[in-house]
Amino acid sequence: MEWVLAEALLAQSGDPRVLLGALCRGEASAERVETLRFLLQRLEDAGAGQGALPEAARELAAGYLVPLLHGRPGGHDPGPPRSRRRVLRAAGAALRSCARLAGSPPLAAALAEEALRELRAGRPPGAEAALEILAAVAPCLRPHEDGALLERVAQAAVALALDAEGPGRAEGAAALVTALGKGGGVALTAVWGALASSGNRSEPGRVGPELRLLSALAEKLLPEPGACDAGPDARRCGRFWRTVQAGLGCAEDALTRKRARYLLQRAVEVSAERGVGCTCGPQEGTGPSLFWWSKKKKDELLKFWENYILIMETLEGNQIHVIKPVLPKLNNLFEYAVSEENGCWLFHPSWHLCIYKRMFESENKILTKEGIIHFLELYETVALPFSLEFSEFIIGPLMDALSESSLYSRPTGQLVGSGSPLGLKLQKFLVTYVSLLPEEIKSNFLLKFLQKMRSRHWCAVPILFLSKALANIPRCKALGLEGLLALRDVIQCTMITHHILLRGAAQCFLLQTAMHLVDVEKVSLSDVSSFLISLKQEESLGRGTTLWTELCDWLCVNERSFRPSSICGPDGLPETSLNAYVKNLVQEYITSPAWETGESCFMPDWSEARLTALMILLAVDVEGMKIEYSEKRRTQNVLRIFLDPLLDALVKLGTNAYVPLLRTDRSLQLLVKLLHTCMLKGSSPQDDEVSAFLQSSIMSATESISQFVLRRLTMRELQKVADLDRCHLYLMLLTELTNLHLKAGWKRAYSIFRVLSPLKNASMRHLQEMESGKELSLGDQIQKVVSMATLATVCEASTLQPVPELDSLDAEPMDRFLSAFPFNQTLQKPRAEEQGQCAHPMESSSFFEESSSQGWGRVVAQYIHDQWVCLSFLLEKYHTLVPATDGTIPEPLLPAIQMPAQTLRSALDTLSILPSEQVLPVFRCMKVLVPKLLTSAESLCIESFDMAWKIISSLSNTQLTFWPNLKGFVQFVFDNRVLTIAAKIKSQAYFKIKEIMYKIIEMSAIRTGIFNILISYCCQSWIVSDSKRSLFSAKNYSELVLEACIFGTVFRRDQSTKREDYYVRICAVKFLCLLDGSNASHKLFIEDIAMKLLDKYQPKPAVFTCCIHTNRPNRYVVVVAGEGWSPLTEIALEDELVSKTRTRYYENSLQHRVKNRIWQTLLVLFPSFDQNFLNGIIDKIFHAGFTNNQASIKYFIEWIIILILHKCPQFLPKFWDCFSYSEEKLKTSICTFLSVLSHLGIIVQNIPDKTPLLKQALLIALQWCLSHNFSVRLYALVALKKVWDVCKALGVEEYNAWTTVIERSLSQAESMQGAGNAKKNWQRIQEHFFFATFHPLEDYCLETIFYILPRLSGVIEEEWIAVGKFANFADIPSNTGSQWYFSRTPLSELSPGDWSQQDIGSNMSEAASQSEWADVQKKIIPWRQEGLDADLGLEFQDRAARLGKSVSRLIVVASLINKPTNLGGLCRTCEVFGAAALVLGSLQCVGDKQFQHLSVSAEQWLPLVEVKPAQLIDYLQLKKTEGYTIIGVEQTARSSDLAQYCFPEKSLLLLGNEREGIPANLIQHLDVCVEIPQQGVIRSLNVHVSGALLIWEYTRQQLLRRADPS
Repeated sequence: MEWVLAEALLAQSGDPRVLLGALCRGEASAERVETLRFLLQRLEDAGAGQGALPEAARELAAGYLVPLLHGRPGGHDPGPPRSRRRVLRAAGAALRSCARLAGSPPLAAALAEEALRELRAGRPPGAEAALEILAAVAPCLRPHEDGALLERVAQAAVALALDAEGPGRAEGAAALVTALGKGGGVALTAVWGALASSGNRSEPGRVGPELRLLSALAEKLLPEPGACDAGPDARRCGRFWRTVQAGLGCAEDALTRKRARYLLQRAVEVSAERGVGCTCGPQEGTGPSLFWWSKKKKDELLKFWENYILIMETLEGNQIHVIKPVLPKLNNLFEYAVSEENGCWLFHPSWHLCIYKRMFESENKILTKEGIIHFLELYETVALPFSLEFSEFIIGPLMDALSESSLYSRPTGQLVGSGSPLGLKLQKFLVTYVSLLPEEIKSNFLLKFLQKMRSRHWCAVPILFLSKALANIPRCKALGLEGLLALRDVIQCTMITHHILLRGAAQCFLLQTAMHLVDVEKVSLSDVSSFLISLKQEESLGRGTTLWTELCDWLCVNERSFRPSSICGPDGLPETSLNAYVKNLVQEYITSPAWETGESCFMPDWSEARLTALMILLAVDVEGMKIEYSEKRRTQNVLRIFLDPLLDALVKLGTNAYVPLLRTDRSLQLLVKLLHTCMLKGSSPQDDEVSAFLQSSIMSATESISQFVLRRLTMRELQKVADLDRCHLYLMLLTELTNLHLKAGWKRAYSIFRVLSPLKNASMRHLQEMESGKELSLGDQIQKVVSMATLATVCEASTLQPVPELDSLDAEPMDRFLSAFPFNQTLQKPRAEEQGQCAHPMESSSFFEESSSQGWGRVVAQYIHDQWVCLSFLLEKYHTLVPATDGTIPEPLLPAIQMPAQTLRSALDTLSILPSEQVLPVFRCMKVLVPKLLTSAESLCIESFDMAWKIISSLSNTQLTFWPNLKGFVQFVFDNRVLTIAAKIKSQAYFKIKEIMYKIIEMSAIRTGIFNILISYCCQSWIVSDSKRSLFSAKNYSELVLEACIFGTVFRRDQSTKREDYYVRICAVKFLCLLDGSNASHKLFIEDIAMKLLDKYQPKPAVFTCCIHTNRPNRYVVVVAGEGWSPLTEIALEDELVSKTRTRYYENSLQHRVKNRIWQTLLVLFPSFDQNFLNGIIDKIFHAGFTNNQASIKYFIEWIIILILHKCPQFLPKFWDCFSYSEEKLKTSICTFLSVLSHLGIIVQNIPDKTPLLKQALLIALQWCLSHNFSVRLYALVALKKVWDVCKALGVEEYNAWTTVIERSLSQAESMQGAGNAKKNWQRIQEHFFFATFHPLEDYCLETIFYILPRLSGVIEEEWIAVGKFANFADIPSNTGSQWYFSRTPLSELSPGDWSQQDIGSNMSEAASQSEWADVQKKIIPWRQEGLDADLGLEFQDRAARLGKSVSRLIVVASLINKPTNLGGLCRTCEVFGAAALVLGSLQCVGDKQFQHLSVSAEQWLPLVEVKPAQLIDYLQLKKTEGYTIIGVEQTARSSDLAQYCFPEKSLLLLGNEREGIPANLIQHLDVCVEIPQQGVIRSLNVHVSGALLIWEYTRQQLLRRADPS
């Protein structure tokens, strides 16, 4: 039509210039500019380039087209974007024709030069226009004359197209590059050169644009055989392949990855079609080729690349069930890639690593884990040659992927403690890989591995498994000093985690790594000691541990091999032996430098003392390894040599006042560290010769040290803030010496206790002098702090000596002084001129690091803390004399003791000002005061409870201070005296204690161990205080024991934890086991617990008073008036609803676990139940048997029913009544009672006359053998067989008439025939543990209740409590009947499995064992035959066209459809079959969740058009004018059969409404109606299904036409 229009215009006007001028006048609409383009192209084709036409073409270009490209002439509104784009495209094509018509001088070059200048200027409007102009005239540039210009244009266009920061201009630049490249020849060469030198490919955002350009030029860069004007062969370019690999493995968007796969597939297809050899070597050095082709190896190469592309396409699905069957093909790729002849790489390994990169970066964590495991198992299945790319991949992407903690989780069913499968595979892989590395590569790889570990912050779990893998590498000399330093840095990285056990384990593994891999000839003992000091003694390197022994052995073996140290011996030569090194180390440490002898120097850092002490003890223990037992004295001599410098310095402390202060500090620090480090793990000092000799040596210097400490603390020598660190050191040493003398005996040599009295008196004197009222200097206040700290230490030392209980106020002077001391007295803030002395510039200071005011606040807090330490000593000493009220004593002898209410108020004031980490002594005071005041000053005691709980709850994230403070809090709030008094008066304090109790339990759901402290302390105190065996306090707080019995691991997904929370239950169970059922008080307590447990299982109706919102989503718990909330309340109320329905709760859910724990506790309590109590609960227990229960709970209920009936046979009539309900009501719950019936032989064993009971049992069993339910019949048959065996064993002759019926019933069951697994299930149920092995009496023990039965019944492993844990839990003593802990029957040897579940999964396991699948699921990815992005210069109507998929000319109109589900399904169908567009009544439906669920993102790749139903007639008429045939999917009188209808290429499919179809007014506008032939009764199909059938039929016909154009 266009050519016809052009011919008609030229025929009417003889002069083309007049016609061109006429078209340029008026508004530049899209139609006008397109007409101008048609006319210029017609003139160009006709060769009309003579006369005045070239000049007219130049004028047209300069005066009309170039301004039009810059912006519409006359400043008219450019209109909508799509119309604007249409105008620009037509103007560009017209400008190209003008350039060709212009002749000489060439217009194209001039326009290109001008546009290039504008492009480089970078101004937005001009830059976009310049790109349009360049895209238009670039094909007109002459290859030879304009070659330099072409290169400049290509370079500018490529640079702009790859610019990730300018996406708007990048689109136009990409179109320009495409236009240049498709021109071939010099232009293509220029583009290729610009791409090859376009900078670093690894820059973010460059891979996608580069692949976009390459895919657009694929026809030129990867030409098919016989293609003319072929350009450079991209297959021979290394940069091309590196870009493709980057797109395959690292690209984040699917479109970039698809372009990369397209280029790879095209390269393979082109290579196969050409059949000519091709090689692209590595980018640098020697190695396997990035890509190569050989005609001889065509089949193998095609197979390799076919599998490779299949794997990459499958990974796009991101579905593990689709991907897993394809992974065996990855093993085949490795087999193809390695030569069988010489074992070298045939394919570059980077191709394989792209697959793993893609898997590691998947959003699906299961796929990521599967990829990691496959890579780690690689060396188990394939022998691979060394590749540098593999090493870099391990250190890079693999380690990045391994940083995810969730990957190390145990799969379901794996035993606790068996280790992470991924961790074990990592360990095996690293050992294998490092062993295969060449020696010259191994050191560099391990060093980079360690540097990668220290380059980021790792979570505790990944760093643990990486460290363990390193520790298992075979010994080799791979690491030098740099590697040792890297290991030290990694240890520092482990310190950031709060998981102390994991942190310690990682440190142990890293130390083993150092011992296995460090080349001792490259490191010195000084380097080793610096490394060892980074380990924490209390977490990893403790003396006496296995690791310590291993380290000593390593030092002993390599002692003479270390590189000479910088420390020199007496002769000036470097020392290499360990003893000489340590001797010089000690000497150098003790000798202080001359420039640090001043009295104003700060206290040295503790790290040097730690290092020196560690090396001394290591050297001594190494020496002990060298000598025989008879030469042990040599060890003492070596230790004496090391200690001589220290002891010399210590002995001089008390007599020489001129010893340098720094030397004394360092000596005392070393002494403290030696005492801390020398203790062996798990042994006493008497068992350790080194520890005993060290302590003996120190005892000889005790007098000198004591006198020095006495002088320093009492003679006002500590006058500066920095001296408080020294005070702390002296008092720490004083405490250590006190403990040492206590162990050695009071009368041995010089006793440290001789110093305590003058120290105490001097401290009191100093404090009394400070109370004169005069203004104190900074030095005076420091002395005040020192004196109070000294008194606190003396008080703590005094508590170590046994003191008889006092019965009178015969107080010592210190007691009277402390009692009258004004507590909570603060210190005066230093004057301005003194504040500079409050700041401590040294990092080693434990008090002051920042501003003076903040540092002084810490001093004041410590001062108040020490006051309360002294007061707690005083209160504990006189606790029996504390009165219940303050009284009216005019001049009390001990005010703090005799006025307890005032002291408690002071304690509350102290809690409000003290830092939370220093409140423990206040809690100790409250423990003494609160029991005395609870009756007379209850409100004050409640206030103390609230204040203390506020502090505890705020400490929940502070590890170091939380646990001691929590223990102190529990000890004073839940003191047995407090609990007893509160329960007696039953006032507000009683309910406040219960409130705090439930808050602690709620907090324990988040943090492990909190409930342990509470229940352990309470149970221990109840046991100790139960002298009258009354359990008064425990009975009033039985809810605590109740909650402990059902406490355990949280199993909600948002709070799921793998924790050992069963110690709470162990404590409660052991406490209950200690109770005596024969004691009336104990019996009442047990029965109260049992009733409450049954009430929790089956809650009673009650009047509710309030609602409390819990932390469970969308849950509100109703609380019974007067009872308060507990975690069980929520479960119980929820369970009532569950029990009323026939729906069972999920296995191992929280409800299941709690119910499981309830019945376990009831079984433990059962021996204490007598007949009267059982008579009150038997109905509840039978009722529990009728509810829907999980298997484990069903077994527990059956077990306890059997025990009850065995103990009290008088309940058998009630048991028979359970079978009298209708079958519809009982259904499968009758199986519970049939299971009990199968154990009738045990139930009746103590009944003399068994005949009536056996008869009744046989009648019931026979009755239920006729049930319609298969499971019921199986259980009834088992019961019948078991009861009949009892009858035969007893020889009962009354039932001979029944023999035939029963025997035939049982024989029929044995020979059961029929469909399904009937016979197999009959055999399995007979072999089930509950019927074949379990004995209700002989198996009654803790092991069966808490471990064996949960294990056999499918309860999750976290609920199994091994019986050894009961025995090892020493907080609560075991009762005399502890022999019933363990099972002595074959039940413990059985494997878990339910008879009805054993055949599940057998086929799956067989399928999973296949090494490679014959066929795999492959999602169709439509490749565009002519290449991706073939014409970037065109503006596609939809985003999907940019993917390069084939798009048909079918339009589907769904404006009449209302349901989002139908529209979403249609959208997906249209996208899959490449429809041109989907028309909707409203685009708002795209945001509907139902739509998106069905469309699965198809709306992103399909053009969606909004046409409202009222506008449909106009839309259909418009499409008719565009040549579309309007087809309605409707049954009419003239409708055509779908099977016989031939769809035109341009078809519009109109779908009707779900209910009404196509309205009559629209049917009149249809060209044809098509109906789907039907065979059934229903008259219509779903509208989505109907549309899908017609869309597929249209697609099928179009495919056939393309295959056979004739």
